[in-house]
Order: sequence, then C-alpha cells, then structure tokens
Amino acid sequence: MRRTPFQVPIVTSLLLFGLGVEGVAAQDSRCDPGNGGLELPPGFCAVVVADSIGRGRHLVVAPNGDILVALRRGRGEGENGGLLALRDNDGDGRADVMERFGESSATGISLRDGFIYFAPDDAVLRYPFEPGTLGPAGPPDTIVSGLPSDRSHAAKSALVDDDGNLFVNVGSPTNSCQAEDRVEGSTGQDPCPQLETRAGIWRFDARRTGQTQADGERYATGLRNTFALAIDPAGQLFGVQHGRDQLHQNWPALFSEEQGAYKPSEELVRIERADDFGWPYCYHDPEQDRLVLSPEYGGDGERSGTCSEKKGPAFAFPAHWAPEAILFYTADQFPAKYRNGAFISFHGSWNRDPLPQGGYKVVFLPFENGRPAAEFEVFADGFAGPDVSPRDALHRPTGLAVGPDGSLYIADDKGGRIWRVLYVGE
Repeated sequence: MRRTPFQVPIVTSLLLFGLGVEGVAAQDSRCDPGNGGLELPPGFCAVVVADSIGRGRHLVVAPNGDILVALRRGRGEGENGGLLALRDNDGDGRADVMERFGESSATGISLRDGFIYFAPDDAVLRYPFEPGTLGPAGPPDTIVSGLPSDRSHAAKSALVDDDGNLFVNVGSPTNSCQAEDRVEGSTGQDPCPQLETRAGIWRFDARRTGQTQADGERYATGLRNTFALAIDPAGQLFGVQHGRDQLHQNWPALFSEEQGAYKPSEELVRIERADDFGWPYCYHDPEQDRLVLSPEYGGDGERSGTCSEKKGPAFAFPAHWAPEAILFYTADQFPAKYRNGAFISFHGSWNRDPLPQGGYKVVFLPFENGRPAAEFEVFADGFAGPDVSPRDALHRPTGLAVGPDGSLYIADDKGGRIWRVLYVGE
C-alpha cells in the first residue's frame, strides 16, 4: 500500500505549553516538561540528552549507554566535524561528559564486533572500541579511502552486517545527470557516466583495511542518494532514497508548480544484489504508483518506457521530505505494534517552493513478513518549530538509534540536540 502526496496523514496535537494529549506521559520524572519540544503519541515522553553539540548526523548507542555521534562540519563557530562521545555519569538522563575525536565532516557511523566504523565524506575509518571506554580505544585504521566526494551528495553511510559486509551509499553528484546540471531544458547524458562510481550502494569487506572503491562491489545502482540504510530483523538490506528535484523548474511545460512540489516520491527500497532502481532515467510518480521516464530522457510525465524494467519501491513517501535514517525496532520497551517495524527520520528539504515545505519529523512504518504492512504514521513531530523551512527550522531530525533499554534516540543537525524517547504507559 502506497500513499500519494495528496493524502499525507495528519496528526492532531492539542498542545498547551508543550503538553496536551502527550501531557500525562510528559510528567514522568525521567522526561522533560514538553518533551523537549517534541509532539509524541500518548504514552511516550522525551528527555533532551544533549543540546548544541554541533551538526549531529547518524548515531549509535553502546551497550553501557554511551552515545557516539558523527558530526558534520558547519560554517558557524564551533561547528567542527568529528566523532563525539557522550556519557551520563550521574544517572539523570542527560550527558555530562563529552569527548570529541577527529575533525572530519561525517555522517555514517556503525558499532560492530568491537569496532566503530566512521564515515567521512571520502572514506570509511575503523576505530577499536572497548566496552566502558568513552569513545574509541585507539587510532583508526582506514578501511576504504578515495571515495568520490566532489559536488553534491558527498555524505556517506557506514553499515556493517552480521557477515562482515560494509555497505556504503555513494550519492549522485547531480540532480538528474543532465549535460548541464539543474539547467532548464538540458537533456540527460545517456548512458549516465556517474553511475560507474556514484548513485548506488557499494559493498566492501569490513574486516579488510586499505581498500579503494575499485576493491568494492557496486551492490545496487540507480539510487540517487540513499544514506538511510538499515538491516531488517531477517537480515535484508533496506534504504530510503532522496528523490530528484526540480521537475517544474527545469521542465515547466510538462509540470506545474504543484506537481513539482509533490513529485516524485521518496522511495523505501528493498535492496538486493544487482538491483537497478532507475536513476537518472526514472522516477516514481505517486499518483500513478509506478516508475515513469524522466523528462531529461524523453519522458512526458506519463510514459514508463524502459522504466518498467527497473525495480520500484517497497513503499512511497511524500516528495522532498529528505530521508536521513531508517531503523528497525527490535527491542521490547515500546508497545508490541512497533516490534520489527521501521522508524524513518525526514530532515526536510527545499524543493517544495513556493508551496509549504514538508518532512521535519520521524515516522513509523509497520512491517509484517519483511514488507510494509500498513500506512505510515507520524511518530515524532515539532522539530522545526513555527517556521518549517531549512533556514529557519529550530531542529531537523537526522540519526536514529536504540539504547540498551529500548529507548529511541534521535539526533538533529540544525540545533545540535539529541532526544531520548521512552514509553512510560498511558
């Protein structure tokens, strides 16, 4: 079941000074009044674990509760990159010890088999990790170096599975592989040369140092930018990709402003070896619920052409919400309905202009037998505050992680906040 952008679910919140339907849960002594600005379902509350830490992207939580966050470098004072380790020493639920390691601008991070895998834009590093040690236990080894990072979509993921496979998203450097990027009427390059080294998922050996992109395998292709990656409980790789931009701006004779704002879908994809999801030749049209041919390659908004041979999404989310992370919930703190389902963070984008922006929330998508089982619901909202825009939003959700007690952690790369969401009962 897939949702068109004209049917976005609405969560009604009657908030009074940050309370309302969430008010009873928010009074739990472990959480903040008003849940640190978040609007949550009944029975849930939140505490701000850390604030103003910088541009937090993906994060993991160690078995002892320490939080490890990848930071992107920013332009403001103190907005350095690196790996940030946080610990709550006094048990009040808030980090009171913070240590920073390195300065590389990064997004991806994974904790597996005694190592922290950390992904700057052009590499994947592996730090030794010892339980109880705050942050890395020594200097890093380089697992992969020389990954392409010029132009757009430089951020990399770093996901390691049980078999020692390291999956890395290498995003496209352009919007749609035009001869002149983002120029009205410019046709697409065919074949698109960017697909050789970009716009796909690469697989490496997580146990081997000194690799380059040529040592890896292009595991899946035709994915514009998919650093929201996760392994489901059955061991299957899933991702959520950023759809293309500027259908109206670059092809105004074919697409209205409204169509440009609400197309194409942000796609949840089930990723298997040798899959081709169609970028840049195809995009997912939510009204038609199928892949259609991009205008750069002769598409008119209706024809599928060769896109009928490409792999479509497992679920379609609204356009230009900008997915940042996906997490399958396998803990038991939350009610049973959340077990094995997926939480997905949407950072918010810009390409709905001049119409209202969307995203800036964390949603929950139920799964059954390894597939989406129902429509998604908004789980956490209120991040942006009164001005829902990239420039003026207060917070923009990014990384997701589960703590040892089953709490959900959410990072933010605008205000530098980390929330811990708990279920305390209705």
